[in-house]
Amino acid sequence: MRLGIIIETNEPEKAWNGVRFGNAALKQGHEVKVFLMSAGVEIESITHEKYNAKAQLEEFAKNGGIILACGTCLKSRNQSETDVCPLSTMVDCVNMVEWADKVVSF
Repeated sequence: MRLGIIIETNEPEKAWNGVRFGNAALKQGHEVKVFLMSAGVEIESITHEKYNAKAQLEEFAKNGGIILACGTCLKSRNQSETDVCPLSTMVDCVNMVEWADKVVSF
């Protein structure tokens, strides 16, 4: 199955769970893409003792998951793309939704 995950939060536990879900899906053999938008583009800078979203994101990328980050959302926060979170557009988000069999959001 092809799964699309939209993460719109910088709340540590929710962002962590969103990427953790993606990792579980990859381990079960699914194709997974994550689109970060709104506060979700801050995921690499989330720090929390218990909910390490950045570590989950790095594992996701290492295991072949695809990560896209809303360029407008990054720019509005004076952030730039990273190796893990490349600059993407709403068209990329639409394409992900069309590609996916199922889409979930966090």
